[in-house]
Amino acid sequence: MQTGMFTETAVKTTGSAMPVMESFATSADQGVSEEFLRQGYIIRDVDRPDVLEALRHRVVEMACEYLGVDLPQDDGEFLNSIHANLAIQKVNAFRVALYNLLNGQSWFRPSYFWLGKSALETLVGNELAMQSRVNLSIQMPNDESSVLDVHSDTFDAETPFQVVEWLPLVDVYDTKSMFILPPPANQAAFLNVKPLLEQGGPARVFHEVKDQLVWLRVPYGKVLIFTPNLLHGNIVNRVPETRWSFNARFKGLFTPYGGPAKSLGGYYLPITTKAVSRVGMAYRAPEGFNA
Repeated sequence: MQTGMFTETAVKTTGSAMPVMESFATSADQGVSEEFLRQGYIIRDVDRPDVLEALRHRVVEMACEYLGVDLPQDDGEFLNSIHANLAIQKVNAFRVALYNLLNGQSWFRPSYFWLGKSALETLVGNELAMQSRVNLSIQMPNDESSVLDVHSDTFDAETPFQVVEWLPLVDVYDTKSMFILPPPANQAAFLNVKPLLEQGGPARVFHEVKDQLVWLRVPYGKVLIFTPNLLHGNIVNRVPETRWSFNARFKGLFTPYGGPAKSLGGYYLPITTKAVSRVGMAYRAPEGFNA
């Protein structure tokens, strides 16, 4: 596969025994990139399990306070069975309340970033812009209101120069998870996606590609990073457990943005701007020296 990188990373020695480097990337980084290009996604252990555990516990504390119930002995079991304490009709108000509480915390977005930091820097770069608010999804069993139809984010004026960091707070699998269409099948599907949408909407597209979809299994403690350029989505959760997951978009700070609604300074905020970039952006040439 063409990856745009050299395939050899070993240190070589010349005739005079001087060590030289044959690549700009490590073999590990190349492996991550090749896997992402082949699949459209990678699944990795979070970089900071302690941060994930603290984040999940804080979510449980907020949920218990909202519901007026005691803290559980097992955070994961509580989240998996939240449908026993909350009616489907009330889940969206509950979700929005937690979403606002979490996004109001100064530590939330930095903590979220650090969970997938190493993979993000390998795949996207080390000068990043991050979505200004992290989304929260709660998908109860048999809840038809929480379905996200098959789609590509680029259909809605999103930049193709981005990834989604998708983090479950419980084990997700089968219909409790999400699906994605692999790159070769996605390329073929894009040839006919507009007429299919016009003929029968997302349901027609799903019918055409359903046999080629990959249902992602992401255990708690791992993070999924995928390109939302590929067709993806979910269906009604038929697993007798509730899915809790976060998602947020990341992109290279200096790569193209989408329309005005997806611009830097609003939808995206810079998070890891380097010192030299700050110097360059602040530079103003003296009079008479502007090229």
